Amino acid sequence: MPAEAGWVHLTFDDGPDPLWTPRILDILAQANVRATFFLVGRFALEQAPLVRRVASNGHELGNHTWSHRHPWTMPASAARKEVRDGAAAIADILGRAPKLFRPPHGSLRRCMIEEAERGGQALALWNRSAVDWGPLGSARGIARRLRAVQAGDIVLMHDGGRGINRPEELVKVLPEFLSSLHRLGLTTR
Repeated sequence: MPAEAGWVHLTFDDGPDPLWTPRILDILAQANVRATFFLVGRFALEQAPLVRRVASNGHELGNHTWSHRHPWTMPASAARKEVRDGAAAIADILGRAPKLFRPPHGSLRRCMIEEAERGGQALALWNRSAVDWGPLGSARGIARRLRAVQAGDIVLMHDGGRGINRPEELVKVLPEFLSSLHRLGLTTR
């Protein structure tokens, strides 16, 4: 996901989520915007029709591991398996392997990056976060952070509503954010 002038790369992590992913897909469709969804493999298998909808709507799908375990909390063999199994779940559903890999929490671990590369997946991090999680994840705060987005940014947001993520706050501000990108002449991928 190279940074390019005039482009903003929108990404959504931790899904698919049966409640929030469809709402976000609808908002993106209404704005005619494409994004990249980094899927957790076990959730993808539980929501296979939703994964197919994400792909059929023209969005890119990336590997966010099998279960979203923190990369530093497991032996290297288990970390590699997380990468392999996450990619395999997506491939089983779509008939093609993902091209991108994002480690949970953006926590880099060499063995996971190597495993992703072995599977043909490039590492895809971000440089701008909506911080749509935890106590800072209010609609007002998310909107303020998204107003700072500029050309070349790779923006981290979450469609998965598990844990501390707050997609219920993100969806309140996402339509206006997408409109602002168009007004600024920025194109999304």
